[in-house]
Amino acid sequence: MGGITVQLEELEAGAAKLDGLARGLTDVEAELFVAWQELCPYQDQPRATGSAALIAVGEARDAVLKVRMELQRISGQVRSCRWDYEMAESTAHMQWMLGLSEPDVELQKHVDFWRTGFLNGDATESVLANAVTVLPGIKPAVGWLVPSLRPGPVTVRQEERLRIDLDATPAGLLERVRLIEERGSGYIEVIEVDTGGGKAYVVVVPGTQMNDADHGTNPFDLSGIVDGMGSNSEQVNAAVLQALRAAGAQPGADVVAVGYSQGGIHAMNLAADEDVLREYRMKYVLTAGSPVARIAPPPEVSTLHLEHRTDWVPGTDGLPNRDARNQVTVTVTNDLYVRGGEDAGLGPGHRLTGYEEAAELVGASKDPSLVQSTAVLGGVLGAGGAATATRFSLSKPPPPAPPMDRRDPFSGRPQPGAR
Repeated sequence: MGGITVQLEELEAGAAKLDGLARGLTDVEAELFVAWQELCPYQDQPRATGSAALIAVGEARDAVLKVRMELQRISGQVRSCRWDYEMAESTAHMQWMLGLSEPDVELQKHVDFWRTGFLNGDATESVLANAVTVLPGIKPAVGWLVPSLRPGPVTVRQEERLRIDLDATPAGLLERVRLIEERGSGYIEVIEVDTGGGKAYVVVVPGTQMNDADHGTNPFDLSGIVDGMGSNSEQVNAAVLQALRAAGAQPGADVVAVGYSQGGIHAMNLAADEDVLREYRMKYVLTAGSPVARIAPPPEVSTLHLEHRTDWVPGTDGLPNRDARNQVTVTVTNDLYVRGGEDAGLGPGHRLTGYEEAAELVGASKDPSLVQSTAVLGGVLGAGGAATATRFSLSKPPPPAPPMDRRDPFSGRPQPGAR
């Protein structure tokens, strides 16, 4: 939107329109030729009438012919352009599959690793290009081998309801993620916004939470990643639907979803979930530091994705994000460093505070694509202001205890009562 990027289908549609105009001019040509033939008997009339009319119609036909041929030439060039783009994309994809990239990209991978100690997004995508595609197929084996990674049915419990002053910008929505993470493990938030013409709702989903005190009952631990990337967030989406209903969202209400890291996976899956779309109108999704390239939202859902060049997490889906009319990705490129003794967590590029700063830049940007994206968000939530936030705690059954295998230390045989 407003940029130089176009879809190949748009090129084909443009060529088809040019062809349609050319066909219309062919009909005009034929009519002018008939008129010219009908004027031929009058060429012996006085020059100001007969010959002049004949010449004028003949010149008009020649002019129409010239325009038609030019339109057909441009149409042919547009189709040739599409073929060139397809060949270039095919070549680039083949290089990507082989792990090849431009020298400056390769250099940046090494420089970022030296500065941070982590693979950057491009390097992670290259490493995991094909591995992620098998996750749905191996999910049962993952759950069997590592019970703690097994997703389970999620229970939803309403905890509190409070009045807030909502900042309805991308930065303000990411601040809600930070606040819900500070609330504790396993919390989500549903915000009710009165837009003047109705009510809209914001679903806030946290990132991955690792806390031994949860004893495997938090659906946003590592099992949540398996649920998100292996089951399209089947368990979390069902819980979010319950939370929306409990928060008072009526069928047909507009919904915005925002998520950080793992939460972005669930937010995008929410926008592509048929059960959700049958009940609510998903309008907008904001993600930060999330691997969401393999999730395709419907055309009516606008999405904005924030990534940092040095953040390896968005690259774990093994693909760059789609570049579509309804889908915009912003990549932050400032250099980051990890100094000796510093606790880098998942890397300096993955920090939520950094993405909040990036969201502020997005809100102030004059880039046409970002202006369009934030305008869609503003059209759903308005200017923000007084709103009601309902917080829910989500939990799942703890993983089964590992079997006890008591064996005699000398014979290696199971002892009586061993399982």
